[in-house]
Amino acid sequence: MRRTCLDLIYELAKTDERIFFIGSDLGQGTLQKFKEEMPERFFMEGISEANVIGLAAGLALEGKIPYVNTIATFITRRCFEQIVLDLCLHKVKVRLVGNGGGLVYAPLGPTHEVIEDLAILRAVPNMTILAPADAEEMKRLMPQTVDWPGPIYIRLAKGFDPVVTRADVPFEIGRGLPMRSGSDALILTTGVTLGPALEAAEELSRRGVEAAVLHLPTLKPLDSQAILDLAARPGVIVSVEEHTVIGGLGGAAAEVLAEAGFDRPKKFKRLGLPDAFPDQYGSQASLLERYRITSQEIVSVVTGLIQG
Repeated sequence: MRRTCLDLIYELAKTDERIFFIGSDLGQGTLQKFKEEMPERFFMEGISEANVIGLAAGLALEGKIPYVNTIATFITRRCFEQIVLDLCLHKVKVRLVGNGGGLVYAPLGPTHEVIEDLAILRAVPNMTILAPADAEEMKRLMPQTVDWPGPIYIRLAKGFDPVVTRADVPFEIGRGLPMRSGSDALILTTGVTLGPALEAAEELSRRGVEAAVLHLPTLKPLDSQAILDLAARPGVIVSVEEHTVIGGLGGAAAEVLAEAGFDRPKKFKRLGLPDAFPDQYGSQASLLERYRITSQEIVSVVTGLIQG
């Protein structure tokens, strides 16, 4: 997914002179062709994220469209004030590309694990938040980022993630994407949790439970209407995300559902990381298993809510 995103920035820049690339503390050779062919629009900075955001904001105020890329923890936590004041307050067209969303950097521990990025950026006016599920969805997403008004945060996953999206479900910023129909339960996903959700829906179907799956690669602006339309009939709703349960997809969905005024009550459960820093090193897969962000847990929670 990361390679696809960077390659698309390069391809878009070849046909649009407004596009700049700014990297912060990235590996040698990143976007080498961009550097060689368009050196006047390629900047590789050191570990100076606040300065990088200010640089990008200045370019954007002059009509340029900078794509800024570094590790997601650093592009959100370290320069939060600059994001708020330099980007969002002025609604400039800067695209923040965060590597390693969620637990991707599990081998490096909690300093590099991105468990709260969606929550903190959801709270900032004018910010758009995108969390695609795979490289194919990234291909459909990136061209739409060029002329989108205001700043965008793009959360990248590990790379080489299984392709679970479909070309027949058109991507549109701000739109929820129905991936499966069903009237017994509704599973809400974002980013790479779409894969486990679809696996869970298949297993639930084998057990006689038909679950709809709504993929929400745009966390902000959230497609509240899509959630409400699919939530109208099922009595059980579950959200799944590689993020703390506070303030991310589950929190956003809870806000929508709490104000919906349904004729009958709904059972709702958020699946995600607990309100604690991950306390183990390991792999992304091992920590997802530890915190039960898996297809098996989705099946267990949905069936438990239906039976309870």
